[in-house]
Amino acid sequence: MPADWMSELAAHYEKTRRQYPQDNLMIVFDIDGTILDTRYMILGVLQAFDEAHGTRFFKEHQVSDISVHENQVDRFLAGLHIPRRKQKEILDWYNQQRWTSEYILHSHNHFIGVLEVIRWFQLQPRTFVGLNTGRPESLREDTLRSLNELGKEHRVRFSKALIHMNPSGWEQEVGMAKVAGIRNFQAAGYRVFAFIDNEPDNLQAVSRIDPRQEILLLHANTIFESRRTRVPAHTVKGKTYDLEELIPERALPKHIEFVWHGVNDEVNLRQFLAADIRWGEFDVRLDPTESELILRHDSLSENPPDPDEEWLTLDRLLDRLHKVGKSAKFDLKAGGAVLDKVLALVDTYDFGDTRLWFNGNVERLQEEGFRRLASAHPKAVLQCPVDFLAPQICAAPKRTEETLEMFTTWGINRFSISWDTQDMRSFFDQMDMWGFEVNIYNVPDLNSFLQAVLLMPRSITADFNFPQWHYYGRGSGQGSEQYEYSVRKTRKKR
Repeated sequence: MPADWMSELAAHYEKTRRQYPQDNLMIVFDIDGTILDTRYMILGVLQAFDEAHGTRFFKEHQVSDISVHENQVDRFLAGLHIPRRKQKEILDWYNQQRWTSEYILHSHNHFIGVLEVIRWFQLQPRTFVGLNTGRPESLREDTLRSLNELGKEHRVRFSKALIHMNPSGWEQEVGMAKVAGIRNFQAAGYRVFAFIDNEPDNLQAVSRIDPRQEILLLHANTIFESRRTRVPAHTVKGKTYDLEELIPERALPKHIEFVWHGVNDEVNLRQFLAADIRWGEFDVRLDPTESELILRHDSLSENPPDPDEEWLTLDRLLDRLHKVGKSAKFDLKAGGAVLDKVLALVDTYDFGDTRLWFNGNVERLQEEGFRRLASAHPKAVLQCPVDFLAPQICAAPKRTEETLEMFTTWGINRFSISWDTQDMRSFFDQMDMWGFEVNIYNVPDLNSFLQAVLLMPRSITADFNFPQWHYYGRGSGQGSEQYEYSVRKTRKKR
């Protein structure tokens, strides 16, 4: 089975970086049909025709109904029950409107995952993303404005210096323009290691100026016009921009702290202790007799224990963590007696502050609880979730900032946002601009985890149910639900 094109890209990038450790490396992207899914533009312009002319030809159509290149809309129209004279009117209107500023800005959309891939490369040291498009020079400003608007949510930014337009004009000598773009980037001092385009003609043209095949050619196998041309033999094809294939565990940023969530039972504890993850999070509450601290996500009243349920005690947990040098994040499910007992127990094991992290809701711990924690462990991480502030971030940003500043006076030095929070990315960006440390939690799977990594928060808390990386986290046991894994035996071929 051939390797995924994103894993091929990752391997080629690593190889090139080893060979040229000091060079400025560049990956070059085409735009239309590679970054942008042009079906959205086609449908948007056609539906705008309906709105402008009082017709209903395209009202019920979906993006999935579009299967033609943006230059072949006449074929799409021919398959519909539209009079030929009207088809010509629609096509003329489409050709006049599709590259106007309004439609470039408002009707373009990107392929799923492509901006995350671009963000990943933009984060790498001495690595740049270039754009090489067949669009004419006259569309430079509109193109950049549109792409940067789309990229804002993903923290992607394209610069005017790293985009090459077609100097020959519309649909003129596009292959030559692509070659010129690669050569211009090379002349500017970039070592181009990969080129992604959806048109086989363009890949063929670039292959002719790269006899040593140092440039990995990637065919975005979406919708393309040059179907009579075969891609070069060494081209890698694909259409899914999969972060799981692109980013290996060893490439994760070292400055982000990763936390194994919900280490509340013996099996999950063994998985955590065996993993190369420093922090484990434990849900701490009192047992039914209120004499001992146990690890359990749900309250005993909301989810009564089974008769044979066994609890992992915090005392036993800390003993094992201390011996192996792991660090502890306590999710305090109550204040008062729970806080007293946690502080007393932590002191008996002599954990340094840099190995301690306390998390609790503001309404549970309140100002007094956080101030006690800050006094007892001034260099520990003190965190509270602030998802409840998300609705205010746009309506009352100044008031939101003042609330967060007030929390910092209590000793809180990190704020936590759920991955599921509405407008989470905007909320995160604003808090990052204010200079607050942010933890992203409730990250459900590996793909989401990698997307969270690309935001570059201070820390990420996840269940680490990532079998792809041989991590088998069970989850916290919320609602008595946990991940289960099966082992399948296979026979070796003789």
